[in-house]
Amino acid sequence: MIDLKHILVPTDFSKHSHIALTYGVAFAKKFGAQLHLLHIVQDLAVFFPDTVTVVPPTDQLTEAVEAALLRVVQENHLEDLKVKTVVRSGSPFHEVAQYAREENVDLIIMGTHGRGGLMHLLMGSVAEKVVRKSPCPVLTVRDHEHEFVHD
Repeated sequence: MIDLKHILVPTDFSKHSHIALTYGVAFAKKFGAQLHLLHIVQDLAVFFPDTVTVVPPTDQLTEAVEAALLRVVQENHLEDLKVKTVVRSGSPFHEVAQYAREENVDLIIMGTHGRGGLMHLLMGSVAEKVVRKSPCPVLTVRDHEHEFVHD
C-alpha cells in the first residue's frame, strides 16, 4: 500500500515546473497529502563573478519569491489542498534533498529541462543530483513525454 503524506514540488517557475506541479496536485488530491512548494534562490555571483549587477537585498528577493509562490497557489486554485510554500537559498539540489529530509517528504516530483550535450556538461542536472541525494523517491517529468496526468 502506498501512503503519501508529504509531496514536494520544487519550482523555478518554469514551464517544466508547472508540468511537475500538475502531477504533484494530482498525487496530493489522490492521497490527501500535503503539497510542499519549494523555491531555491541561488547566488548568481557563483556563476558570474565578474558581472556587476544590482540585485535587491535578500529580504526583498525572498518576499518577492514568496509572493510568486502564493500566486502559483491562487492561479492553480490550490486553496482546497494543504499547501506549504517555502523559500530557501543555496544550492538547489542540496536544499531540495535537505528539505525532503527535514520534512519527511514521501515523494519529490520535479520537472527536468532535458538539457543535453555541452549544457548538461557545464551546468549539470539539478534533477539528476536530487535523484542521487534524495532520501525518498523522485518522479521527474519532462515536456512532450508520455503524460498520465492532464490539466
